[in-house]
Amino acid sequence: MLVMLELELRRLKHDRTELYTRSVQPILWIVIYGPIMSQIRAIPTEGIPYTDFITPGVLIQSTTFVSIFYGLTIVWERDSGILKKLLVTPASRYATVIGRSMASGVRAIFQVLIIIPVALLIGVRFLPNPLYFALALLIIFFSSGGFAAISILIASLMKTRERFMGIGQAIIMPLFFASNALYPLKMMPPILQEFALFNPLSYVVDAVRSLMISGDLTSLLLDVGAIALFDAIMFTIASVSFKKIIE
Repeated sequence: MLVMLELELRRLKHDRTELYTRSVQPILWIVIYGPIMSQIRAIPTEGIPYTDFITPGVLIQSTTFVSIFYGLTIVWERDSGILKKLLVTPASRYATVIGRSMASGVRAIFQVLIIIPVALLIGVRFLPNPLYFALALLIIFFSSGGFAAISILIASLMKTRERFMGIGQAIIMPLFFASNALYPLKMMPPILQEFALFNPLSYVVDAVRSLMISGDLTSLLLDVGAIALFDAIMFTIASVSFKKIIE
């Protein structure tokens, strides 16, 4: 697993173009969408400026996008024969899947570190607590692994890049809009509120928002527990389906 993480760091060292290009969309959410919607004052954010309120959600949406499409790397490794070499090593399938999944967390952290300075420049007020900030990054790191495991599962079912990208897009947008990333859950229709209870993105956004913006940690343990359960389930399912990738 550590080798997989180290490999991702080397990739980022030699080519950071993807990080920069994928930062454009979340920056637009924060720089344009947030200030415009904050003028309407129709969304109850409990005294938090709207741009500040959506910043954690935009960060998580960005890192989830990176993680879900991380499976494209798996598809390329399958086509190039790298995955076959991994499967004949003494490493277990679980270690391989978790290592590949958590490698996306490395990329997600760097993505966040690009977006946060922009948010600071436009006036987003983060809590000045280094411990809270470190915990938020840790949550983003581990939750990204769970979403990357979904991408490995998709890669085991979809044999072409085109199909993979279509399914990935179809997963990301419902998760994002049916979460508390852009508005409180109480504003949603009842059926969407029920869906949000099973949406892992809601728990990730809530945890990061409480650590970075609001400081309200009353539901932090619940959020962390839900994220840990989500990761465990997805790592297990992805590990079981991993051999199907090369079949």
